[in-house]
Amino acid sequence: MFASDTPRLNTGSRAPSRTGPPVVEDPLLGAVGSTPFVPLRSLGPGSGSEVWAKVESLNPTGSVKDRAALAIVRAALADGSLGHGRTLVDASSGNTGVAYAMLGARLGFSVLLYVPRQVPAGRLTAIRSYGAEVVLTDPAEGTDGAQREARSRAESNPAQYFLADQYNNPANPSAHYSGTGPEIWHQSRGRVTHLVAGVGTGGTISGTGRFLKEQRPSIRVIGVEPTGPIHGLEGLKHLPTAHRPGTYDSSVVDETVRVETDEADRLVERLAREEGLRVGPSGGAAAWVAERTAAARPNSFVVTILPDAGGRREGGRP
Repeated sequence: MFASDTPRLNTGSRAPSRTGPPVVEDPLLGAVGSTPFVPLRSLGPGSGSEVWAKVESLNPTGSVKDRAALAIVRAALADGSLGHGRTLVDASSGNTGVAYAMLGARLGFSVLLYVPRQVPAGRLTAIRSYGAEVVLTDPAEGTDGAQREARSRAESNPAQYFLADQYNNPANPSAHYSGTGPEIWHQSRGRVTHLVAGVGTGGTISGTGRFLKEQRPSIRVIGVEPTGPIHGLEGLKHLPTAHRPGTYDSSVVDETVRVETDEADRLVERLAREEGLRVGPSGGAAAWVAERTAAARPNSFVVTILPDAGGRREGGRP
């Protein structure tokens, strides 16, 4: 069942309308966050442990990245970095790009995204459907290469471009510190003992983990990464071989577990068949680690974050 007794947090946004001066509350942006918190019953039996998940595919564009993108845009609109005809530019492996593109269409600013060429076609289609411009970058360089190109474009004309820089922007982890973390704490009724989350920009695990540890320092935070630099876990980083994001706070993370792509894929299939949940490979990897955490720590309450539903959906919330 869904945990539904949590007060809805106000994550709405105020931003200039297309016509200028009026500033209005936007109900679509108010739908970011407060996602369902559901038990994964097939992952905890026999240990006395429970595994629960935040289902982030039910954000408006279908992923957890709506949270960070909205926080980044809100902060930029508030301090004047965005607006006045400036174009938002950033690198993305897909989901944040979709979120930026939706926000640009909704709030009336242009979006230019640098995306590695191997990103699934469905995500590229979704980004372009909102009217954003996409520049495809060398797949061998991944998001690190896309970041370099985005930064170079922004620095070429600071008056025209706002570099959102999701990998270093403090608004990214702050979105999870003020949103995802409190939601998990309230929805679990304070029972959470372990948080398992993938490491991509590092914003989700850092912000959420920091909030939860402030509530109870004994909570353990477990990061999920691929086993190597070449992998199929879109959105996750193998930190030993990648540029470490500024939004990743290693002091929050107690342990890192690395997952093979085929192990994650097996959990993707299991969650669909046994839990009725569609998740992508990064969610499968997080669920794989959550199941093993629950088995190794009897009577624990393990919470994981399922970032998206895999293949890009054309909607968000059904």
